[in-house]
Amino acid sequence: MEAAHRVVIVGGGFAGLYAALTLKHVPVQVTVVDRRNFHLFQPLLYQVATGGLSPGDIASPIRAVLSRCRNAHVMLGEVVGFDPARREVRLIVGAGPTGVELAGALSEIARHTLKRDFRTIDTRAAQIVVVEGAERVLPAYPADLSAKVAAALQRLSVRIRTGAVVTGVEPGAVAIRQQAQDGRIDTHVVLWAAGIQGAPLGRVLAETTAAPLDRAGRIMVEPNCTIPAHPEIFVIGDLGCFTHQTGAPLPGVAPVAMQQGRYVARLLGARLRGGSLPPFRYVSKGSMAVIGRHAAVADLGRVRFNGVLAWLAWLFIHLLYLVEFENRLLVLVQWAWNYLTWNRGARLITGPSPFPLR
Repeated sequence: MEAAHRVVIVGGGFAGLYAALTLKHVPVQVTVVDRRNFHLFQPLLYQVATGGLSPGDIASPIRAVLSRCRNAHVMLGEVVGFDPARREVRLIVGAGPTGVELAGALSEIARHTLKRDFRTIDTRAAQIVVVEGAERVLPAYPADLSAKVAAALQRLSVRIRTGAVVTGVEPGAVAIRQQAQDGRIDTHVVLWAAGIQGAPLGRVLAETTAAPLDRAGRIMVEPNCTIPAHPEIFVIGDLGCFTHQTGAPLPGVAPVAMQQGRYVARLLGARLRGGSLPPFRYVSKGSMAVIGRHAAVADLGRVRFNGVLAWLAWLFIHLLYLVEFENRLLVLVQWAWNYLTWNRGARLITGPSPFPLR
């Protein structure tokens, strides 16, 4: 018999995926809509950019992940609007890492390339500069760990400009302001790792429901992750701005999205039984950042450590968070091979050719 209630989940990210998985035993019909047919493990996306992993290593088909959820249906499409009064989602069917981690990975590539004397790239002329608006790198971490990260980056010949704000990016240079003085860094390559705006779909939902937005375009949510005056609409993950726990927005990291997905699923189950749940509360299990081989920091609250132990812990925990066993095995083998051989995966250059056809 078909479930009387339907739940539409927009997006197959961490929040949507964990909500669908937790709704497995709830008597509802679940529809997951995503523009892509796969779930991407974004915490390791920077390793794809630096050739450490292949894109398929961190991608899992959404249908395969939800194959055991008999009440879940996956649709490939793009959501373009909402009708809260009719409780409808309008869509077009068939539409198609942090800065220090990037700097550490790129510096290791450059240093090893120089060691192998790969003459097609003159790494001796390359210089990596990290521009940080705060007074230290990784300002969310304790000061002692930030100092260790800075020392690790300096050993990789990375220059650090703290207290510097990017005021403009132009061809061949980046304009910055540091200590009330304007400056310029000549460069042909810019990697932006300072955050982004909320997805445009959030503004569409806000215009439809009169929900408030923060400066980054995220929707301000209630303590139970709903939007004001619409208890049937939940906004979780990166698009939601949850400030009820500490007064500041929760970080846009995978554990927050996972816990919110599980919470919303349990809340829906409680509502069907005529009950409710206390407000959402995020339980932080700590944070980690890897800078390079044998170089990482870990802040687990009362316990803080760095070096090889933190590096191994980072590897192990990220393997556990990968959705499918197949991905865990692929990433483990690839990491082991890269560690033993210093080899990097195929850094494919796709898109239109920059060279004219003859």
